[in-house]
Amino acid sequence: MMSMYLDFVRIRFLMMLAYRVNYYSGIVIYAINIGAYYFLWKAIFGEAETLQGFTVIQMSTYVAVSWMARAFYFNNLDREISNEIVDGSVAIQIIRPYSYLLVKMMQGFGEGLFRLLLFMIPGMIVVSFIFPLELPTDPMQWIVFFVMIWFSFLINTQLNLLTGLGAFFFENNQGIMSMKRIMVDLLSGVVVPIAFFPGWAISIMNWLPFQAITYLPGSVFTGRIQGADVWNALLVQVAWTVVLIVPILLVWRVARRRLFVQGG
Repeated sequence: MMSMYLDFVRIRFLMMLAYRVNYYSGIVIYAINIGAYYFLWKAIFGEAETLQGFTVIQMSTYVAVSWMARAFYFNNLDREISNEIVDGSVAIQIIRPYSYLLVKMMQGFGEGLFRLLLFMIPGMIVVSFIFPLELPTDPMQWIVFFVMIWFSFLINTQLNLLTGLGAFFFENNQGIMSMKRIMVDLLSGVVVPIAFFPGWAISIMNWLPFQAITYLPGSVFTGRIQGADVWNALLVQVAWTVVLIVPILLVWRVARRRLFVQGG
């Protein structure tokens, strides 16, 4: 059974490989984004050595690794699921002898694996030659970071599953998907590190899953989170991965009943 799901990973990886030129150009686009944020933050720092605990080089490293990590965990599963619900093809997939949601996760992982090997890692190498970055020298720090971006992928994909399943209940959930994407980029710390938000906003975001997607892995990578706090950050990611399973299964259960009723 597991080999069947692994086939979905392989097939999606090969599909992405067919359009790899788009991702080579994506490296250039991401490098431009990183450059824009680098010069913006450099201007904001001015003569200051630190802001909110960030040094200039820590900030440039955080910006680079956050955008490159986004290349790994980002996917369009919400839009894909929504389209399959709207055109009715989801009904055929539900009756097949596999878990629809698990298949989507595997397809997302196939895409993420492609992005990791042919986008994120090459992109990180390219930007490290262009911008001043301070990369970790401790191998364990690298290992923990890659474990954490795996959980980033899981959490972001779970949010995409929930958003995509919304098409069962709304005639058009394009607005919800757009809002979700903006919230993930803004509240996860890709656009602005969470440390720069006002105190009341940080208190709220500590109870939301978004910081576990980008801010926590980026903070571990740059050394802002060290020692026992690293394991606490990883525990936050694990907790949200487990917690998000519950609403996904509940929504899926209600959605299937709704589909069966509408379809007779």
